[in-house]
Amino acid sequence: MSRKIYVFDTTLRDGEQVPGAKLNLSEKLEVAEQIAKMKVDMMEVGFPSSSQGDFEAVRAISRKIGQDVWIAALGRAVQADIDCIYESIREAENPLIHIVLGSSDVHVAKKFRKTPAQVIEMGVGAVKYARSLLPQVQYSLEDASRSEFEYLWQTIEAVVKAGATIINVPDTVGFAIPEEFGKLIYRINDRLKNLDPQVMLSVHCHNDTGLATANTLAAVKNGADKVECTINGIGERAGNTALEEVVMGISLHPAYYGGHTTVDTRKIYETSRMVSATMGLDLQVNKAITGENAFAHSSGIHQDGLLKSKDVYEIMDPETIGAPAMKIVLTARSGRHAFMHVTQGLGFDIPEESVADSYQQFLTMADAKKEIYDNDVLTLLKNSGVPS
Repeated sequence: MSRKIYVFDTTLRDGEQVPGAKLNLSEKLEVAEQIAKMKVDMMEVGFPSSSQGDFEAVRAISRKIGQDVWIAALGRAVQADIDCIYESIREAENPLIHIVLGSSDVHVAKKFRKTPAQVIEMGVGAVKYARSLLPQVQYSLEDASRSEFEYLWQTIEAVVKAGATIINVPDTVGFAIPEEFGKLIYRINDRLKNLDPQVMLSVHCHNDTGLATANTLAAVKNGADKVECTINGIGERAGNTALEEVVMGISLHPAYYGGHTTVDTRKIYETSRMVSATMGLDLQVNKAITGENAFAHSSGIHQDGLLKSKDVYEIMDPETIGAPAMKIVLTARSGRHAFMHVTQGLGFDIPEESVADSYQQFLTMADAKKEIYDNDVLTLLKNSGVPS
């Protein structure tokens, strides 16, 4: 059997950090319930020590859906943050304390202004305290992709011995490239499984150079057990790894990645639209998997192939993600096959001797108007006297 890849959704924590995407309590609950319907394994729902409002939201979500999905909340490696996390998530059936602490030279020297040993000591103390409260503790090595490997491993070894049950390796600033990130995860996984095979290895990638999904999938290929994602890839700066892209990538190539997820992919489309509408963040039309044009076709060559067999130009059925069926968009590039398909769908049967003339009229209209809609075709055919 292939291994299970755990999906950790952070739409309500990292995703909500997008400027202008602030949600009220009711909206957060609605989004959390919708994401839970997708059957993600874990959900990070806030940074409870940041404000009283965030604390209340995390606690409300824990109470509402904490029986259906692991509930996580994020905090710094300080006792006050950990206490706040514990109080906000403790009523969930599977609560997870998530601690983050930098591991790169720039974070250690410039952000914390401490020695590397002092930062490890902070991490170890935080993990030990968190484990005294709850059995599941995730430790994130912020900016791991820019960290020196031996120091990275020294930190991992120390916090695992202190009780961390999940090690998260973030590409915090989108610096990584897939080949090198894959090698990094392979090296960590090799040592980690020898240190404690029960510890889960996770990744969290940002999209500053457009490689978040590629880096995440490279990590899965090289041993990562868990992926951190957001719906539509929303998040800090250029965003996070898009959940729908990673899930469908693994679904299309399970043998290559050696794993599978248990996400209900049929809920992807509606969840994408719901998050976009609730957060007021428009989805780019060419967004992979969920964009408006993801299953729309305007090229005549493509349209002809699709009308003969969908798998000529579609690698997945739109129904797989709960999306509407493929859409034929008539433009000046559309061929006769696509034009006839649309006219027949509108209830018209153009006589064979009139097809060439009707198609030429369509092309003339298409040159004048970028896209041709059903009403345009109806007007054209009625004006030409084509019977319906």
